[in-house]
This record gives sequence, structure tokens and C-alpha cells, in this order.
Amino acid sequence: MKFPQTHTLQQIATIINAEFVGDSNFPVEGMNEIHVVTPGDIVFVDHPKYYDKALQSAATIILINKEVECPEGKALLISDDPFRDFNKLTDYFKPFQKSVENISSSAEIGENTVIQPNSFIGNHVKIGKNCIIHSNVSIYDYTEIGDNVTIHSNTVLGASAFYYKNRPEGFDQLKSGGRVLIEDNVDIGAACTIDRGVSGDTTIKKGTKIDNQVHIGHDTVIGEKCLIASQVGIAGCVVIENEVTIWGQVGITSGITIGEKAVISAQSGVSKSLAGHTSYFGTPADTFRKKYKEIASIRLIPSLIEKIDKL
Repeated sequence: MKFPQTHTLQQIATIINAEFVGDSNFPVEGMNEIHVVTPGDIVFVDHPKYYDKALQSAATIILINKEVECPEGKALLISDDPFRDFNKLTDYFKPFQKSVENISSSAEIGENTVIQPNSFIGNHVKIGKNCIIHSNVSIYDYTEIGDNVTIHSNTVLGASAFYYKNRPEGFDQLKSGGRVLIEDNVDIGAACTIDRGVSGDTTIKKGTKIDNQVHIGHDTVIGEKCLIASQVGIAGCVVIENEVTIWGQVGITSGITIGEKAVISAQSGVSKSLAGHTSYFGTPADTFRKKYKEIASIRLIPSLIEKIDKL
């Protein structure tokens, strides 16, 4: 998430009431999670296990809960609770804005686009040309949709990320200031849910087709011309490359990559990154050849037990 204008390190420190290490005029251009940071961004870290990863990331401002040696060319914001203060910055730069109409007057709707009754179009949404938005679709603030997109009833684009910190008093949600981006020629079925990024974008690239009742988590990127069948659940920060096929009821864990033209069979559980141009099935998902050998071995177990019993 980039800020509307560049701020200084001192200005950001004032917003969250934090100490800082570095030039008071050090430029701050935005804030992001570690997997999408670029120079000028703030990244937060609140556990020593991840200090080095944050300090060595592309981010040039590290919001951290301990004063450490600052890498050259970077700056620190010292906070007793970086998670809380990252939320403060989200509230400051991307505050919740209530809607007072079903289709916001700030929304941009392209030529020949049809929006059926009872749909909700939030603030600053952009929808391209020749789209069909069926009834009871909810499109949250700042979502961007390309041309020739069809979205079926009861789908929700832009709900908050499922991202929580466990505190003694209960779960504390990391607030979402990112967006959902839907490129051209995408079809989205009924009752799908696509969460916005925490600070970046959840992206569905051109030509992808999504069946009914699919969930896509925050900051995930779905490539071009993918096919995703019903009841698939994809966690946050997943990268699915071009022309991947995912059949029904597949579950995919967070932070992994599915390679180009991979095929994942129904009811598989994907717990690690998978190479492209290969077919997979099972839980945990693996190649057809390996899984069939495992199944064949399992079928031999009763006869092996019987032989042992006869000894």
C-alpha cells in the first residue's frame, strides 16, 4: 500500500508515537507485508525469529519492538507493539469509509456494464466495460475489475484478511488496507469469497475461470487462464502460476507456489510448493506415480500381516 504522498520518518513516528533510528527526513512511501515490500516501505516485525528477515528485506523502514543495529540505508521505528502500530497506520492512511448508497457515487462503471438489482458497489471501486454483476454481489471499497468480467450472485470481493494475533484477552485482527484486482475476461461463480490484501493486492489475472463456492485468501495471486472448480479453499499469500487447473474441494496452505500448468485432482491437500507441468493428487498432494505406488503398498499390508501371523 503506497501512501498518497511521501512522508518523513519523523511524521510516521509521530502518528504512532514511536521512537526512531535514522534521519528524521528519511522518506517513507508506503507500508507492506514482507513478501511484497519495496524500497520506501515500512514492514513490521515483533518476534526475534524474524528480525533478520525483516532487516534484510527490500523494506527500508522496519517497525520493530527492539532497538537493534540498523542496516545501512535503512531506518527503524521502535515500538512496544509493532502489530498494533501497523494497524494504526492502516487506519490513518486507509480508514473505513461508510457507504450511504448501493452503488457509490465515487465508483467508476464502464460502458455496457450491467449491475443487477440488490448488488453493492463500494467506495472508489472501478469496473471496466461489458461486465455483468449479478444480484446480491458485494464489491468492497477500492476493488478494481477489468473488462468482460462476469460475477455471479452472492459473491463477495474485498472482505478482510483472516489474519490474527493471539493475545491473552483474545484474537486481535490485522487490519486490511489492500485491494482485490480482477483482470479482463475473468468469470467468477456464485457464492465465492475473495479477500483483499492486508496491504498489497489479491489478484486474479486475465482469462481465469472460477466455479461456485471458492475461497481465495488475502494477497494471493492467481495467474492467467487458470481453472478452479467448486469448493476450493486457497489460503493467503499463495502464488498460482498461469494455466493451472484445480479440481473440486482442494485445500491449499498459505505462502506456497503452484507452478505453471500443474493439475491438482479433487480433494487433494496441498501443503508445500508444487512444480509445474505435473499432475498431483492426495493428502499431502504428490505426483500421480508416487501416490499410486503408495496406494499399491497400502493394499499389500493385509497380506503381509496375514503372513506374519502364520509365522
